[in-house]
Amino acid sequence: MTEFNPITEATAPGKIILFGEHAVVYGRPAIAAPISQLRARATVSPSSSNNCYLIAPDLNRHNRLQDLPDDDALALAARLVLKAGQIETIPDVTIRVNSQIPIASGMGSGAAIAAAIIRALAQHLNRADLQSNEMVSALTYEVEKIHHGTPSGIDNTVVAYEQPIYFVRQSPQNQIEPFTVAAPLRFVVADTGVRSSTKVAVGDVRRQYSQQPAQFARIFDECGRIAQDARQAIEAGDVQRVGQLMTKNHAWLQTMTVSSPELDNLVAAALQAGALGAKLSGAGRGGNMLALVENAEMETAVRAALTQAGATAVLTTVLS
Repeated sequence: MTEFNPITEATAPGKIILFGEHAVVYGRPAIAAPISQLRARATVSPSSSNNCYLIAPDLNRHNRLQDLPDDDALALAARLVLKAGQIETIPDVTIRVNSQIPIASGMGSGAAIAAAIIRALAQHLNRADLQSNEMVSALTYEVEKIHHGTPSGIDNTVVAYEQPIYFVRQSPQNQIEPFTVAAPLRFVVADTGVRSSTKVAVGDVRRQYSQQPAQFARIFDECGRIAQDARQAIEAGDVQRVGQLMTKNHAWLQTMTVSSPELDNLVAAALQAGALGAKLSGAGRGGNMLALVENAEMETAVRAALTQAGATAVLTTVLS
């Protein structure tokens, strides 16, 4: 008889895409990094009610797993663990989820929540084989299909491995390479306060690509080259060059029509306040932007400018 752990808990970080969003869906390289101070947390505890309950106070959710449809992301995360573990009887547990990561803001909230559920439930079931970074990433990817339609694989990879990566979507296996950060990169992350659907944004880009394949292939190629150059700059410690490439990448994302007036306003405010570079991060049409700053004085000026320009939340994360 399988012996279950009494109470288990797992967390997963948010993420930011530094370079290559959208183009990564079409096989061009991208760079992403975790935001470890913003986390999703899942706790699994025994239930005396002969049911499996999913509770997410942030989402006003309190459901029985058995009652939820196949396309419910929280339920799918739990079901994938049971299926991968060949566990036919649903355990009597309560799975409680909380997240500090803003929803629909381009910071990987869906992937982080799924990864946290998968790890916590795998731990509860005493299944070390389901807790590896590779397995957590693979199962989280399946959940990501609900959020994104055609996910690139980058969100699930970053939140599962929790380290900065250079990522290329390819068959039969994605290229996933951790990279060396020669000089710390300090990013100010600002939220527009506008929620956006990654699935819709990705779908719009796909539609435009199908209508103008040559033009969008060129855009994707340029974004891919920027990501390659950015990796070299990061590994060389050329912080100024990283900033320049960020601003250049934002211009191509504008051409893709995935920016927004709110994002463009914050990018302009950051650059005017002295940021080395700035760009949207994630699917766009709202959500977050990043600004690269060189020191504490510049950070203070950029944070103030972003707040004055309408950012609803501002935080700093350092990649080192």
